[in-house]
Amino acid sequence: MAEASKTVYNFSAGPCCLPKAVLLQAQQELMDYKGTGVSVMEMSHRSKAFAAIGDKAREDLRTILNVPNDFSIFLFQGGASLQFSAICFNLLQDGERQSANYVTTGTWSESAIKEAKKYCNANEVTNNASTGYRTVADPSEWNIDPNAKYFHYCDNETIQGIEFDQEFPFDRVPAN
Repeated sequence: MAEASKTVYNFSAGPCCLPKAVLLQAQQELMDYKGTGVSVMEMSHRSKAFAAIGDKAREDLRTILNVPNDFSIFLFQGGASLQFSAICFNLLQDGERQSANYVTTGTWSESAIKEAKKYCNANEVTNNASTGYRTVADPSEWNIDPNAKYFHYCDNETIQGIEFDQEFPFDRVPAN
């Protein structure tokens, strides 16, 4: 008698449930990604096939999040905490004490601004700690430095559970 398949639904932060169709496609492409003869895990990060994956990811992200064309989308390797310093290293210029805007909405953004303070003048645009990280101030109340090199926010604070429930107000963020 065949054993019944067991489906587990993961609702924790980080990894998530994927549709079966996505898992099956990944399984099929594991040994040979789109006819390249190798898996994505084996191909050079400089190859045309791998670059096309990144280009498509940026294009899809721009479309899904309606990111204006005058904003750059960066893809970095590593976990979330590693990115807090990597963002500074990649977006700030050496030898200058520059500013960066940070929206503080929970544990992750608190960690991000703490790390950024090591490398720049981290301008706290808004902080909702006083509400227990349950609300975000209206963008009209944000203290934005128009000369900041970049603008950092955490769209989904998985620990406290706050998430921007509307489209992010890109029109309030000056583009450098």
